Amino acid sequence: MTWDWSAVGDFMPHFWDGLLVTLQALALGSLISFALGLVWALLMRTPTRWVRWPVGAVTEFIRNTPLLVQLFFLFYVLPEWNITFSALTTGVVAIGLHYSTYTMQVYRAGIEGVPVGQWEAATALSLPLRRTWTAVILPQAIRRVVPALGNYVISMLKDTPMLMVITVLDMLGEARLFSQQHFQFIEPLTIVGVAFILISCPASLLLRALERRLVR
Repeated sequence: MTWDWSAVGDFMPHFWDGLLVTLQALALGSLISFALGLVWALLMRTPTRWVRWPVGAVTEFIRNTPLLVQLFFLFYVLPEWNITFSALTTGVVAIGLHYSTYTMQVYRAGIEGVPVGQWEAATALSLPLRRTWTAVILPQAIRRVVPALGNYVISMLKDTPMLMVITVLDMLGEARLFSQQHFQFIEPLTIVGVAFILISCPASLLLRALERRLVR
């Protein structure tokens, strides 16, 4: 078993294409999960049970269903109902939707962690409800949950290879395709593995530093 540097050189253009797709899926999926998770969390705090119950049922269903099943459903079942997206768009939506149910719980914990005195102060100042949320509650809650949200970004990064099953050529997808075409498996798969480490490990260290800074 030897290392073939010519295979590395041949694979690298494919690797950069796959890396770009991986980062696109990660960035867009993260944005969807952060935004939708906050929407879920706010809806779960409404006093109307006819809003809370459906939202709770939907989010529980999504959270307890494997991401792989959701990918297959969105990519292969929705076209039967004339709802069609590109493979990358489907992957981004699936990742964002799946992880929004987890970020929802993070937001809920952050909101519930805001001291009761902050709510009472806003009420004493006669702040409108919208102003209370945007100026008092959410800034404090989000500050508390940034490290936890960052952890889910790393989890999403490690789940992006699942997009390969719906024909998205991320880093692993490019490595798999190259390996099958050139019968070179060691070099492309090793490069992809190292790339994930080089992305996730510094991100983890950054999150720890950010957490220490925010809890001061």
